Amino acid sequence: MVAVEAGADAVGFVFYEKSPRFVTAEQVREIVKELPRGVETVGVFLKEDPERVEEIAELAGVSAVQLHGSRGAWPVTEKKVFVAVPAGELMASVGNMPPSLSAVFSDSSNGTGGAFDWDEARTGVRAVMRYFPVVVAGGLTAENVAEMMAVLEPWGVDVVSGVELFPGRKHPEKVRAFVAAVRRADRER
Repeated sequence: MVAVEAGADAVGFVFYEKSPRFVTAEQVREIVKELPRGVETVGVFLKEDPERVEEIAELAGVSAVQLHGSRGAWPVTEKKVFVAVPAGELMASVGNMPPSLSAVFSDSSNGTGGAFDWDEARTGVRAVMRYFPVVVAGGLTAENVAEMMAVLEPWGVDVVSGVELFPGRKHPEKVRAFVAAVRRADRER
């Protein structure tokens, strides 16, 4: 709710059991019921079977799924589908994306949430944006998100660890500061 009240357009829910951010479909269903209409709710999956993605997403009531580590096996769903691709693999991956893809998430090559070289990624991000919206993630904070947005000009941004007290626990003030920084950078662009 803090993210939504701060002005976030979407919230994500991690369905990877080994993650400190893991939530169950039942927990998410209860949260989704409380969110205002229009907020994108995203189920985040890591190397999950497509049928299982569909089952969990339906039970949770999310409006979109974000796939990490899934190559070529796409869930058949009415929900929006986002795929996470390491920044260094963007250009090579675009030909393997399903045409119904809603957006590509670009993160560091190791998927740990660390920052990557934005200048080096500029060509790949801009090339992929001709086909799909690109959301940039990885190492973003309220202090650096405007700089990244100026360099890469992405369709969207995604933050996790940059607004946490510790993995799995968001810091309300960091969430508010991040969303405010993104909105300010949007206005300046």
